[in-house]
Parts: sequence; structure tokens; C-alpha cells
Amino acid sequence: MMSVSHSLSVLPSRKRFPGVNEIPMKEESLPFTIRAVSNASDLEKAVLIRHAAYKRHVPGFAEALKTPEKLDSEQGVVVLLAESKLDGSPIGTMRIQTNDFKPLTLEQSVTLPQWLSGPRLAEATRLGVTQERVGRMVTTALFKAFFLYCRQQRVDWMVITARAPVDRHYDRLLFKDVYPGLGYIPFKHVGNMPHRVMSFNVNAAHDLWAAAEHPLFNFVFTTYHEDINVSTPALHRRRPSPPLMAEQRFVMSA
Repeated sequence: MMSVSHSLSVLPSRKRFPGVNEIPMKEESLPFTIRAVSNASDLEKAVLIRHAAYKRHVPGFAEALKTPEKLDSEQGVVVLLAESKLDGSPIGTMRIQTNDFKPLTLEQSVTLPQWLSGPRLAEATRLGVTQERVGRMVTTALFKAFFLYCRQQRVDWMVITARAPVDRHYDRLLFKDVYPGLGYIPFKHVGNMPHRVMSFNVNAAHDLWAAAEHPLFNFVFTTYHEDINVSTPALHRRRPSPPLMAEQRFVMSA
């Protein structure tokens, strides 16, 4: 691949995470904020950090990322922006697309298997973070934002494409290959660079990370970050869906 206000709607209160036995949560402040871009100025900041990040690793492809892309402002798409609290500078970004309005970008290059043809999907692309020391923390917080956004939007599966060595990061997050044994294949939306296709069951995250004693379990499920806000402008919200029944998808068993 390559890449949440107090109003965080997936949290009914500041102290609890829904559907996970009402686990009490601690609060933690971050040295940056993460929110959805809502205007052209925000998007320009995201594009700036996106281009800089890609230029470090894939300079040829980065030339195509100097300006906003058409997909950035389409329905079913949200661009996240991380900004330093110190000076407001952009330090990270990620774009998320659901399959509510059109096929995922990765589907330009590969046909997803039947078991992913019915569920609601979200693909994260254009991840970029600063080279500063806080960069690793920003990456982790952006992933939490991605996860929270998927829960807010009733997404069933997170899907990404990842090049080496970035794919090892998703291995550690317990993503699995959509096509085991296929390896790396070229994708149009990333300049035909070879990537793996990987997925993660949103509604299995709680049990998976708990069983693995994964550090993300506490970061996501027992820690409330007011600085992470995945509420989105109306333009980017998906079509309304019926409310979920209490102990179905919101039970983080993901």
C-alpha cells in the first residue's frame, strides 16, 4: 500500500468502546491530531506530505503525486491528515476508499475472490508520514484511524496492497494474503510496482489481537485518543444503512 474531536461517533462515551464488554478506557494525548480533510487547503497539506514520502522511496512515481488526485474528492473517499500540535505542520496522511460507490482502486488490476465480493470493503492507499522521530507513532495512529473509520462506516474487511518491505508491517498487524502463494503483482494505481494484496477482518480484530497479545489491542481498545477524529464531511459519507443489531458487527470478536 502506497500509505481520528471529541465527536468521534464510534465512541458512545469517552470511556468505553462499544461491544467489547464495555471495557473502561484510559485517555491519552498525542503530540499531533488526525482528522479528515474538509477543504482544499487541508488537501494540499496532505498532498505535500504524500509527495514527500513517496519521493524518498519511489521518486519516479512521486512525480505523479505533486497535485491532488481525482479520487481524493470522490464519494466514498476520505483523506486523513495528521498535523503537529506544535506548529500545525502536516506530518502524515492516508486515503481511505470504501466500495459503496465504485470498485476499490486495486480492482483496476486484480479481481477480488468471491468471499470479498459481497461484504463492505475499505482500501487504504497513499500512506505517507514524516521522517521525524514521531513518524512511527503517526503511522500507528493513522492505522487506528483507519480501523475506527471502518467501524464507523460498518466496513467488514480492510484491504490493502503493500510493497516490500512495507508488507512486513501488515504481516505484524495480522493481515493475511488475499491470494496466498501469489506473491507480488503489479498494480496500476501505484505505478505498476509489485505489491501483495492483503486483508483484515474488522470484526475479528479484538479477538485476534487479544489472543496474540498484540500492542495494538491496548492502543485501540483500551485507550481513548481525543486527537484522533474520523468524523467526515457529508460529501464523503456513504449511503445510510440500517442500524446494526447490538452484538453483531460491533462486537469486536472485530
